[in-house]
Amino acid sequence: MAAPGRPAAPALPAGIDAVDLPADAIEVGRIADAWGVKGWFKVLPHSADPQALFSSKRWYLQPSERGAKTFSGTVLLRVREAKEHSDTVVARADEVDDRAAAEALRGARVFVPRSSFPTADKDEYYWVDLLGLDVVNREGVALGKVKDLMSTGPQTVLVLEYEAEGKPQERMLPFVSAYVDGVDLPGRRITVDWQPDY
Repeated sequence: MAAPGRPAAPALPAGIDAVDLPADAIEVGRIADAWGVKGWFKVLPHSADPQALFSSKRWYLQPSERGAKTFSGTVLLRVREAKEHSDTVVARADEVDDRAAAEALRGARVFVPRSSFPTADKDEYYWVDLLGLDVVNREGVALGKVKDLMSTGPQTVLVLEYEAEGKPQERMLPFVSAYVDGVDLPGRRITVDWQPDY
């Protein structure tokens, strides 16, 4: 039942199946709102290059962490079409055929399996693949683990976490070829030309 003065949240459309979230699922965006009257919806991608949204026709949705929830758990959306529109992505799915059905998805978090991402070009990496990698310099000195990445415009910066004198610390290192000697994804290691006191 809706609170007094508030309309009830629209229910999910029939045909959307409850499923388990794949073990390699990565959150790639959030559904902002309905778009038009024919069931299209607007997605705010977490990446400036939302290729993962275009490469997968099976999106896994979970409800927003805040606000009204029209479903719980994980549901599968079979995407019929997705395309760029301004700084967002608009999409439509088999189970969503009108504006009310699209509005029911508002706020949902969008996940796709990492295995469905397009193959990265040589010397290109998905940020998600770099998180948690150990970073060592040419002398084998451990500099920390990749905790986060930041885009600073012309370059990406690795944010490393490490411990010094029993306290957690952060170190930033430009993720550019001048400093990065190599990335070994299977070995979970990045080798860099960088000193601990930089």
